[in-house]
Amino acid sequence: MKIAVTYDNGNIFQHFGRTESFKVYEVEDGKIVSSEVIGSDGIGHGALAGLLAGNAIQVLICGGLGGGALNALRNAGIEVCAGASGSADEAVEAYLRGDLVDSGANCDHHHHEEGECCGGHHDGEDHECCGGHGEGGGCCGRHAQQLTLEGKNAGKSVRVHYRGTFDDGTQFDSSYDRGETLDFVCGTGMMIRGFDKAVADMEVGQAVDVHLMPEEAYGPKDPEAIITIAIAQLPGSKNLNVGERVYLRNMMGQPFPVTVTAKDDDTITLDANHEMAGRELNFHIELIEVQE
Repeated sequence: MKIAVTYDNGNIFQHFGRTESFKVYEVEDGKIVSSEVIGSDGIGHGALAGLLAGNAIQVLICGGLGGGALNALRNAGIEVCAGASGSADEAVEAYLRGDLVDSGANCDHHHHEEGECCGGHHDGEDHECCGGHGEGGGCCGRHAQQLTLEGKNAGKSVRVHYRGTFDDGTQFDSSYDRGETLDFVCGTGMMIRGFDKAVADMEVGQAVDVHLMPEEAYGPKDPEAIITIAIAQLPGSKNLNVGERVYLRNMMGQPFPVTVTAKDDDTITLDANHEMAGRELNFHIELIEVQE
């Protein structure tokens, strides 16, 4: 069996559609026997499924992934495990143990609403979907979407650069540092509301600084989203550590992220709040392009 991981300097690259390389693992009898790094040859997301299939890849482990890319990979007979992060080698070991949970098509970046189509980035040659990118009608494609606010840029595809900081000046995210813009359809709920509202009436070339209260960002912390359960009731939880962020599945089989906040010999406490919930956030936003 061959497993491919979107790869960057030892870690899982979070943008499937823009990955420059894959680390390919040869597995026999549930053990890794060899690995190599292959390039994506600069092809876009639409051809990556063919590239992987041509290399006899049976499983892909990645970060963010749009719906179109997911369908293309499945049609090529490739099993997908999305929503992974951190060390590529450790993710493959976790997959082989059965501990890696697939989040499905996602968009998993800081500025998208939790649980929305883009909880993270944009997919497509022009529309990356946080960590993965939506293809043409995918997570962040150009298809018609319901507007959630007004403004001259509402309903249009926009391209921005941004820097996010906490009130103490600590930076938590920056498109400038990644060297790529954030692309989304303004006013359709892909982004947290305060970020979306700031962009809705900006001019191309304009830069603004905004301060968002939790209500305009990821909302206040919900104490009911923090649960303590017996370790015996949650298979695999005995191997988790405080601070780890993992995916569980609800009664409908849909994955959702939780953070381990406490653990003792018998119980584990899980917080399903967004990691930014309750935080005041600051953004420097620069509008690069608007597409009609």
